Amino acid sequence: MTQPRADDPRDAAGPPSSLDASDPSAATPAPGDPQAPPTVPTGIPLLEVSTASPVAQRSEVLLITGMSGAGRTRAAAVLEDLDWYVVDNLPPRLLAPLVGMMSPTGGVRLLAAVVDARGKEFFSELSAVIDAFRAQGIEYRIVFLDTDDATLVRRFESVRRPHPLQGEGRILDGIAAERALTDHLRRRADVYLDTSTLTVHQLAAQVRSVVAGEGERPIQVSIVSFGFKYGLPLDADHVVDVRFLANPYWVTELRHLTGQDAPVANYVLELPGAQEFIEGYANLLEPVLTGYLSEQKHYLTIAVGCTGGKHRSVAMSIRLGELLRARGLSVRTLHRDLGRE
Repeated sequence: MTQPRADDPRDAAGPPSSLDASDPSAATPAPGDPQAPPTVPTGIPLLEVSTASPVAQRSEVLLITGMSGAGRTRAAAVLEDLDWYVVDNLPPRLLAPLVGMMSPTGGVRLLAAVVDARGKEFFSELSAVIDAFRAQGIEYRIVFLDTDDATLVRRFESVRRPHPLQGEGRILDGIAAERALTDHLRRRADVYLDTSTLTVHQLAAQVRSVVAGEGERPIQVSIVSFGFKYGLPLDADHVVDVRFLANPYWVTELRHLTGQDAPVANYVLELPGAQEFIEGYANLLEPVLTGYLSEQKHYLTIAVGCTGGKHRSVAMSIRLGELLRARGLSVRTLHRDLGRE
C-alpha cells in the first residue's frame, strides 16, 4: 500500500473548517453582524454619500409677439446675448416639436420664439398651440410688445418699408388689421411692454430686467498685454503705452524672465511712476465703465503695450487686473506676444 508523503498537504489540512460550504451552519453573516467582513475597503471614501446628484435646471419658453415695429427684433437680440436659443418668424405648428427637443440637463434650456403676423395664415394657429401647451403642462410666458399708432407710422416711414398687413392700403390700415389679429394675445400676455417712448438701450434694459429676470449685466473686461513691434490688437478699445518705464530687458539677470515672474514684476512696479500710473488709470476707468454700461456696451478690451510684450506690459497688465477685480469687476488677463521673441 502506498504511504502518503510527509509533505502531502492533505495530511496538514486537518479537520474540515467550520466555515466549509458543505456545513449548513456556515451561513453568511448578516450585514449588521460584527463578524461580517467590510464591503468597502478601509480608507476609500464613499463618494456617493458626499457627492450631490446633478440638479436639472428649469427649462423656460418665451413666446415673443406683438405689433410689427414695436421692437421684437431688438428683444430677440437681447435674449440671444443672454444665451437664449432664439428662433424668429417660426410657424406656430413647429413650436411643439421644438419645445419637445429641449433638455433641462444640457443642450437647449432657454427657448425664445418670435411669432407674429408675418406668418400670415399660419399665425392663426398660435392660439391652438398655446392651449395645447397648457393642457400638456408645458410652462411658457407670452411677451407682448406694443407701441402707439403714431410711433409705429413714424418707424415704418423712417425705414421705408410697408407694414406686413398693409396690402394695397395705407400703413394705418395694416396697423389696424394687426391690432385686431393680436388682441387676444395682448389680453393673454404675461409681460406687456409699451415701447413708444423707449430708446433701443432702454428697451434692452427692460427685456433683461422684466423678461429674462436679469439685473444690470456686468461688464466683461479683457486686459491684453502686447508688443508694439508686433502691431496693435485689432479689438482694443483702449491702448495703454508703458514704454515710459525702464526696460528690464537691459538688466542681465531679468532678461530671460517675463513679467509673470516675481523679480520682473517687482522691478517694474517699483520703478518711479509705475504704481501711480496704473492706480490712476484704474481710477480713470470708473466713469468710463459706468458710461459703457449705460450705453449697453458689455465688453471692454484694454491693450497694454511695451516694446516686445514680454516684461513691462505683462507685469502692468497683471497689476491692472488685480486692481479692477478688487473693485468687483469680471476681468481676464491675456498675454498675446509672450514667447514670440
